[in-house]
Amino acid sequence: MDFTEAYADRCSAVGLAAREGNAKHLKKLMKRRYSIDVPDNRGWMAIHEAAFHNASECLKLLIRAAPSADYVRSKTFEGTRPLHLSASRGNLECVALLLESGSDPNELTDDATTPLFLAVENGHADVIKLLLQHGANINGSHCWSEWNSLHQAVFQNYPEILKLLLDQGAEKDSVDDFGITPLFVAAQYGKLECLNILLSYGAEVNCQAKDWATPLFIAAQEGNDRCVELLLSKGADPNLYCNEEEWQLPIHAAAQMGRTNILRMLIPVTNRRCGSAEGKVSPVYSAVYGGHEDCLEILLTEGYSPDAQACPVFSCKSPMSLAFQKGAGLILTLLKHGITLLESDLGLCLHHKSASLFQHFLRRGCGLPGRLHLGEFSKCAVDAGGEYKEWLPSLLLAGFDPVNLLCPSWVSSVSGDALNFLLEFANWKRLPQDAEQILAGHRRTSMWEPSSHFECIPSLSHLCRLQIRSLLTSDRLRSDQFIRHLPLPTCLQDFLLYSDVLTMYAISESGLRLGDLYENNDLPSLPSSESTERRET
Repeated sequence: MDFTEAYADRCSAVGLAAREGNAKHLKKLMKRRYSIDVPDNRGWMAIHEAAFHNASECLKLLIRAAPSADYVRSKTFEGTRPLHLSASRGNLECVALLLESGSDPNELTDDATTPLFLAVENGHADVIKLLLQHGANINGSHCWSEWNSLHQAVFQNYPEILKLLLDQGAEKDSVDDFGITPLFVAAQYGKLECLNILLSYGAEVNCQAKDWATPLFIAAQEGNDRCVELLLSKGADPNLYCNEEEWQLPIHAAAQMGRTNILRMLIPVTNRRCGSAEGKVSPVYSAVYGGHEDCLEILLTEGYSPDAQACPVFSCKSPMSLAFQKGAGLILTLLKHGITLLESDLGLCLHHKSASLFQHFLRRGCGLPGRLHLGEFSKCAVDAGGEYKEWLPSLLLAGFDPVNLLCPSWVSSVSGDALNFLLEFANWKRLPQDAEQILAGHRRTSMWEPSSHFECIPSLSHLCRLQIRSLLTSDRLRSDQFIRHLPLPTCLQDFLLYSDVLTMYAISESGLRLGDLYENNDLPSLPSSESTERRET
């Protein structure tokens, strides 16, 4: 090797002649004993330049003058040999010369890529045929990920090359290191013609990758409508679970990704058990999680229940709890289709600072927080304490026991006005002992001043009001209509509706009449999905 030689344009003089295909000049340099195995800064020698640039005459000269038998298989710094370079460029004559001179058709680069793979990747059918004639291995892996030439033909959308490989004996259901078959690749990337060819050659339509995903699932996820239609027509199973937890089906992928056309195809053929069975997940959750109102509307219109089973996957008790994280439009759609509101939903209204929804949920019959949900509700009430006029009057007028909020966390977090207002709905002289102790301790350590009349025994009229309202029960107290229809003077009706207390605390009665927000589509804005922490499935 001649290390005194100059490097013109980053390669040796013979390398430059080979690059330019100048056989006459190359021959002169070789007669003057210029070395033909001097590498450039990529490890390329003259033979690599000739192979890459389709300089067949130069290649012949270099092969005849090879300093060793391994010269035709010289590697660049990336492990690329001349045959790889010629195959990738479709240089048929150079490929033939190299094969006849002893190049191995199955030799690998440093990333385990074969000449056949490179020829397929670049769509060189004639080179593919020649390599196969010289013993190129059509099966097995052809690159580092065990992805082979069949996968690559599909990925590059070369249907004719795909058929050529299949006709030459390529394994139609070969898998890469993720368990992905060529048919899976066709479904994922929407290569419809290649998908049809593979199916016609008998490829497994219900194959599953290592993560259990099926071609139908991936086609639904990626929105490849025509691939989904073809797969279904060829026997793809829409009820084959596509993850290890055995809850995710193609219908879930379509709903979550907003693929409305595909969703309509999958609804009639998907077993409805997924929408109600314990341990499964309703696609209603997927539509809500993806934030797709149109998909949610389709599912509910087609009979999926808004009252889906609890969903540990999304840490949700109902679709409503997930909808609060995604947007008001989803809440409106669930309400439109008659979702049953849970006690915990009132706490969600407070957590997301939506007083209008809070009032609306009360009107829709949402259960008042009971013992099981009282702790959770109290935490939300602490966060919303500063805006108590927006929600607390509605809650108390609906029959909620004010004693339930007399816990240390809430009492210490609200203003004196809020605490005094709460006590107006109780018999302040007959509070439970623990509540009395909490209030006494709060009075000692804070600036709270109870209303002066709390020092006195409640009036008989107030005690009668409490008794009458307790007899009416929460169901009748959720709006003023039942009391307004009682055969009582208006002043007594007003008294039962706490008009005197509302006026004292400057709370507008009109704002508590709980108009039908659902019919008026008057729902507030909620945090967008971008600002909400997500849990990936």
